[in-house]
Amino acid sequence: MKSRLQRRSVLPGFGLTMGFTLMYLSLIVLIPLSGLVLKSATMTWPAFWSTITEDRVLASLRLSFGGALIAATVNAVFGFVVAWVLVRYRFPGRRLVDALIDLPFALPTAVSGIALTAVYAPTGWLGRPLAALGIQAAYTPLGVVIAMTFVGLPFVVRTLQPALEDLDVEIEEAAASLGAGRFQAFVRVLLPALLPSLLTGFALAFSRAVGEYGSVIFIAGTTKTEIAPLVIVTKLEQYDYAGATAVALVMLVASFGLLFGINLLQRWSRRQHA
Repeated sequence: MKSRLQRRSVLPGFGLTMGFTLMYLSLIVLIPLSGLVLKSATMTWPAFWSTITEDRVLASLRLSFGGALIAATVNAVFGFVVAWVLVRYRFPGRRLVDALIDLPFALPTAVSGIALTAVYAPTGWLGRPLAALGIQAAYTPLGVVIAMTFVGLPFVVRTLQPALEDLDVEIEEAAASLGAGRFQAFVRVLLPALLPSLLTGFALAFSRAVGEYGSVIFIAGTTKTEIAPLVIVTKLEQYDYAGATAVALVMLVASFGLLFGINLLQRWSRRQHA
């Protein structure tokens, strides 16, 4: 019976599909990343160290990773609220709000960057009242965080929605019947169950924000608010390919390390609440 089911499978056998998977990953992921490492290896260690420790490069890395961390944290908090509202409540315009969540996916990054700059510029709809309060959003690190938050929100919401839909409302009612307040129910019942999904959304939002270029470049402004991808592009325009790959390699290693740590935290969370 088992062999018949295997023969009737829509896809071919394990050997062929696994070979195709490895070939596809090699062409799309492994070979390009290997080329990045090999190109950086053409530099001597002093030259590599000198490139990645330039003041301009260090400032761009701090802004890229620091801004991405802040944006992902903001999205983790407010994305949770948005997902909760979309799953637990029914209201007029709910489908429209749900569709708007995917807008950063559909918009070209340049379009979103121009739109954010127009809105948060000192003469924009939101930039003018902020300027009256002494807050400048566009062309500052704050603008960079706003753009990163914009592109990362869908990752958190779409990751949390299935987890919230699978979470039975009766669990909260049981916690309330046992005398738990709202905060206690959230911390001891809801958060442990949703933490793996929340961490996944956080990691995806962080990854997207770190590598974001199109929507950030317009609102970033001067060289004082350069992000690391902009430094890489600038070095490529100057035909400094080795320097560009050196900065890219640092971003790759740092991103991989952070994502690896988040994955370990996810596994620990699943084991604690298995």
